[in-house]
Amino acid sequence: MARAIVRREPLVAEAGTGVGKTFAYLVPLLLSGRRALVSTATKSLQDQLFLRDLPRLRDTLGKPVKLALLKGRTSYLCLHRMAQARESGSFPDRQSIRALARIETWAAATRSGDLAEIDGLDDRSPVIPLVTSTRDNCLGQECPRWRDCHVVKARREAMAADLVVVNHHLFFADLSLRDSGVAELLPSVDAAVFDEAHQLVETGLQFLGQQLGSSQLLDYARDLLAAGQSLARGLADWPRVAGALELAARDLRLASAGPLRELRGVVKLRWDERAGQAAFQQALESLAQAADAAQDALVAVEGAAPEFGRLAERGELLARRARAFAAPPALERVRWIDVGPRDARLIESPLHIRDLFTEQRALAPRAWIFTSATLGSDDRLSWFTEAAALEDAPTLRVDSPFDYPAHARTWVPRHFPKPAEPSHPAAVGALAARLAGRLGGRTFVLTTTLRVLPVIAQALQDAAAAAAEPLSVWVQGQHPKRTLLQRFLDTPRSVLVGSASFWEGIDVPGEALQCVLIDKLPFPPPGDPLVQARSQALQAEGRDPFDAYYLAEAAIALKQGAGRLIRSEDDLGLLVIADPRLRQMPYGRRLRAALPPMGALDTEDDAMAWLDEIVSRRSG
Repeated sequence: MARAIVRREPLVAEAGTGVGKTFAYLVPLLLSGRRALVSTATKSLQDQLFLRDLPRLRDTLGKPVKLALLKGRTSYLCLHRMAQARESGSFPDRQSIRALARIETWAAATRSGDLAEIDGLDDRSPVIPLVTSTRDNCLGQECPRWRDCHVVKARREAMAADLVVVNHHLFFADLSLRDSGVAELLPSVDAAVFDEAHQLVETGLQFLGQQLGSSQLLDYARDLLAAGQSLARGLADWPRVAGALELAARDLRLASAGPLRELRGVVKLRWDERAGQAAFQQALESLAQAADAAQDALVAVEGAAPEFGRLAERGELLARRARAFAAPPALERVRWIDVGPRDARLIESPLHIRDLFTEQRALAPRAWIFTSATLGSDDRLSWFTEAAALEDAPTLRVDSPFDYPAHARTWVPRHFPKPAEPSHPAAVGALAARLAGRLGGRTFVLTTTLRVLPVIAQALQDAAAAAAEPLSVWVQGQHPKRTLLQRFLDTPRSVLVGSASFWEGIDVPGEALQCVLIDKLPFPPPGDPLVQARSQALQAEGRDPFDAYYLAEAAIALKQGAGRLIRSEDDLGLLVIADPRLRQMPYGRRLRAALPPMGALDTEDDAMAWLDEIVSRRSG
């Protein structure tokens, strides 16, 4: 790390759980005296670095380093929009009114304006879009509260700091939109460090493409109506203009969903499943026309208030995107449609982010450091280096110091339904009930899809009840992620059933978690449009998609899920993978090699005996 910083070189470093990779890059950064940018995966990890790790190290090392935290716009209170929200009196529910009152009380005392300071404020609260700004609706220097703007203050502090902590979403959003200040900050730093770098590729793809969604239209219609009625009443038929946008949003959602009804989660559709259909094409054209009409109405009153100029720009962008999605996609890009219970999003994405990193590395000599616990299954860390155009970068692998052979076991049931069989989810739930019953809860069940989540959870509850085993089963979607995890920790004999968001970034050391059950091997879904496009690109290069892509992705995901089990040197645990293909198929050996070196068990009796030993050690 230190050599890469001093020589301004790239480095890709995989460090197993317990190595202390955070301190391994922070210490040389602080000692170097170089200006640095640190990017991590989530806002909560940002807060941990900025509020806990960095101040502690700075004080210990005696380095007077000026630190700054920079998040995206929607993390900061917008004073102007908060006042507008109170004046409009239009709220989706009573909880939003109470939430706004809490925010107003907090706003009088906060210095940073970071909404994360408010305990218990759900980041999914519908009041948050009402009191924060976006690139589209920010008034910039024409805002009456510009001098007090929390976003402007955060950017100013970042530009004056020696070390700035950002997140991956902000990094890519800024490089593509140049909206948050990172684009101005990056050229001035000597080192850029990306923690949890395994998430960079997928995060980057989200921002290098473009999207058009029905909720985006509804937000625009709401903002237009509020501004028109309060600032230019009578100068246009604002309800009619906004109503046309709302109708266009509804028609886009209906045309995207097609025959799909009563959706519980998000369904990803191939572009060719809807493109070319008359209703879909008509929805896009109606959307463009409604956005054009809104733009015309706004331009006519543009001088009345600065809001109207911004709204007109948003209308122009929506019309342009609608017409772009009506045309065929460009080469090297893939489109699909995400359809949910209340929203539909049209998405176009590049197949990779190689060009972006190649371009950024060529701009100026600086250290580019990428680190994570999971970056590949070979010494060259090819899974990550190929995706990020870093084949020329030095690589480093540091194994976990934990004694996995002594403290953990893995078990793959030999006689078990295969994942394609209808009985598989219920069998997973019943197995989870037996394991958690023996252990006294302390179990995670990780699923590869949201679809099987309720089936497994119900089977688990039924089996526990039949065996008279009192278990508290917490299921993803019942509560916000943070609340769900806290209830798992606070409630005796708990089992948590979760999907993608619980496979990584969850740290439960000690006796609270001692069994992780993975329902099946986490291969990328073959019907996913992006997966299909990547497979076709590999075939065109003469490579085997299963070997080069599917197995590599599954190995990384499996490694992430297994990483939830042992989080400290004293932890004990059992990893169960309820997929007999891991035993039966030739590729099973490669996937097992990606896991930590745990001892292997053969039968359920062996697994139960190991759980008994864990309980015995715990009580002893």
